[in-house]
Amino acid sequence: MTPRAVLCFLVSDWTKSDWEFLTWREPKSTHEINKTAVRRENVLESCFMWNLTMSRLGSAMQKGKRASLEMAETVKAKRKKSKSTVKEEKTLNAASPSTYHTFSDPANVVLLRSQLLNWYNRDKRELPWRTLAMTEPDLNIRTYAVWVSEIMLQQTQVATVKGYYNKWMKRWPTVQDLAAATLEEVNQMWAGLGYYSRGKRLHEGAQKVVSELKGQMPCTIDSLLKQLPGVGRYTASAIGSIALGQVTGAVDGNVIRVLCRLRAIGADSTSPAVTEALWSLANALVDPERPGDFNQAMMELGARVCTPKGPLCSQCPIQTHCHSYCKVHDRQKKNSKKLFAKLDRKTTALPDIEDCMNSETCPLCPSEPWDDELGVQNFPRKPAKKPPRVERTLTCVVIRPGEEGEDMYLLTQRPNKGLLAGLWEFPSLLLEGENSEIKQKKALCAKIRGILGTHLTEGLFQYVGEVVHIFSHIHQTYVVHIVCLKDGDSQTQTENAQWLSRSALQEAAVSTGVKKIVKLCDSLDSQKKQASKDGKRQKHTGPKNEKRQQNSKKPKLSAANGSSRQLSLSSFFKTVKEESC
Repeated sequence: MTPRAVLCFLVSDWTKSDWEFLTWREPKSTHEINKTAVRRENVLESCFMWNLTMSRLGSAMQKGKRASLEMAETVKAKRKKSKSTVKEEKTLNAASPSTYHTFSDPANVVLLRSQLLNWYNRDKRELPWRTLAMTEPDLNIRTYAVWVSEIMLQQTQVATVKGYYNKWMKRWPTVQDLAAATLEEVNQMWAGLGYYSRGKRLHEGAQKVVSELKGQMPCTIDSLLKQLPGVGRYTASAIGSIALGQVTGAVDGNVIRVLCRLRAIGADSTSPAVTEALWSLANALVDPERPGDFNQAMMELGARVCTPKGPLCSQCPIQTHCHSYCKVHDRQKKNSKKLFAKLDRKTTALPDIEDCMNSETCPLCPSEPWDDELGVQNFPRKPAKKPPRVERTLTCVVIRPGEEGEDMYLLTQRPNKGLLAGLWEFPSLLLEGENSEIKQKKALCAKIRGILGTHLTEGLFQYVGEVVHIFSHIHQTYVVHIVCLKDGDSQTQTENAQWLSRSALQEAAVSTGVKKIVKLCDSLDSQKKQASKDGKRQKHTGPKNEKRQQNSKKPKLSAANGSSRQLSLSSFFKTVKEESC
């Protein structure tokens, strides 16, 4: 019942005089006073009852509201608790994979370390940075040397790096020497190694060490991460373990492959769950007494034995710990049993291959089915790469005669940021759409005219050919033209342009694409020279060939008078003289 309904019920029997009493007036007689007093008591009693009822009703309503609010809060709390519990369970399951993907037995870990390090001691490659890390007593130089090697080895093969590393360390054996060099010198030394921003970051890092750290290389993994540009989690861990002896795992591309095959981790190897699981595995396996050697042994194993294609499982020193190898072996057994079962026409129940018990929800198990043809190469799984961007670039090789008879080449410098930052190249233009050769020559003519500030005509430009160079994310095609200028037309008008001799060009900070363009021009020159030699030879030997042809047309001599008898020597010469007249 609402408060309004209660009030109407209480005052329903009130008379007009009762209502008048509420609007108080003075009484006129004693009888009226007595009557008024009674009415007053009745009204006051009714008001009291109304107040009491209303207060009780209000308190009841407040209690009801309070109870309903408490109940609602309890339900919400239970719902939140259940949701958080589910999330925590999911997070726990994702962060803590099953023992199938880990090394639960400490004895197996100890055995794996021993087997891997024994193999490494016996079969490791002798590499210059390894030798320096083992023999260099100066901690600062050792850390610097390992840092240089790790930056050079990023996405580059060991065979390519060896020569560059030896030249680098010979020229800049300390971090102070590198800091004193110019970026132009660094780019020149790095030319041909690829990913040129790495050399720039090494140079910037060396200058920072000298200017801000008083020439002392960072001596912890955290400081390496924070203070050196271009140093990530792997590079910091590799330097820390190899140069500083810190006990930490190091996960690069080779180690990812080895660990994924060891523990049958088939999910996307770039996903956060797999990445953290691999780092946890690496940190659990690393040998505390020889962390640097252990990490290098894992990398060596991935590079030489556990390769992406054609892995040499029979030569693997830790084969007995490999789930992938065991799975291949068990699959072969199962398939052979199936074959015999078909031959025997029996339906025998075959045991399932040992696998992860939570494969449906496990974040480390593969989402794709096992492929018998791939074998251990089922692990790891990587996402499909995006196709490289296709670009076509107009390039012009501008040549003028030099002072000592050597040709000079015009080069321009690329911007300090972006692809091939700071390197030198032939004047180039990005080609948008399909343009005719005439339009291409006009565009290049305008480009060269702006650099040299001289008048040129499109007729001077000659099409040479095309050169393809593939970067990691760009499929680049250089459409090459060449123009030869006189010495008076070769004064550059811009700061980022210079003339280099052929010998200086070979040593300059230029990309591999530029070197390919030079090789194309050289092949064109050699073809022209060969063609001119052939023309001269034909011109020189022409009359002799004509005489030979005339002699070959002469009729063969036959016996006189058609006789088949042999002629005497005097008769032979006489016959020849008569035929020649």
